[in-house]
Amino acid sequence: MTSSDRTTATEVAPAAVLERRGAVALITLNRPRSMNAVNADLARAAGDALAEFTADPTLRAAVITGAGRAFCAGADLKELAAGRPVHDAAHPERGFAGIVRHFVDKPLIAAVNGFALGGGTEIMLACDLAVLADHATLGLPEVTRGLVAAAGGLLRLHRQMPPKLAFEAVFTGDPIDAATAKHHGLVNRVVPAERVLDEALDLADRIADNAPMAVRASKRIMSRSTTGSDWDDEVWAMNESEFAAVRRSNDAREGATAFAQKRRPQWDGS
Repeated sequence: MTSSDRTTATEVAPAAVLERRGAVALITLNRPRSMNAVNADLARAAGDALAEFTADPTLRAAVITGAGRAFCAGADLKELAAGRPVHDAAHPERGFAGIVRHFVDKPLIAAVNGFALGGGTEIMLACDLAVLADHATLGLPEVTRGLVAAAGGLLRLHRQMPPKLAFEAVFTGDPIDAATAKHHGLVNRVVPAERVLDEALDLADRIADNAPMAVRASKRIMSRSTTGSDWDDEVWAMNESEFAAVRRSNDAREGATAFAQKRRPQWDGS
């Protein structure tokens, strides 16, 4: 599906779509007429797409993007005003958009192609890497509407940029422009809008070239160590357990053999 195809997708299409591009999954939030605002259909479809990505051993990294000119405008306020839920009733454990509490141990890359305030920013924060369009704006404006950023924004923003700047952004509700986001490490790349998806897919391809078992173990170690000290015995025990499993893997043997033979490794993920 091309960028123009995503732009012209209709609301009768699936609210989120998974495409396979080799070892990379492209998950597109697909409600362009509503700026990909999250309703129950989108939450269910995006969560199911992530579950499908997780279960498929041939898929090694995923890119999440939005159809049309927006990444995600947050919760669908029209649905909320009508008293309808915007979550997946069958999987409340996945959180907002089926994403923000849905841990997968494979890398997720947000390709933020446009508008992404509120819940859109919270989806990006749930991803491991992010590529941002140079015109796009991030931010958590919930306090300006009498609300709080409860879909992970208050749990993640101050861990992904300098805390005092994160507090300022949260307490004022002011937006964060692309240059500021890049300067403070909130995103990995800022590029022109037409290059966002290609840049994110390139990152995903580079990740997918590496040993999948080692990449997944690396994500688990880094994710599980964020709340503890790097001096804690429990953290080190988890680290050693993950390393021992990787060290025994076929991929570890293949990596060493391929290096010695001066050829590209052929990973089997075991």
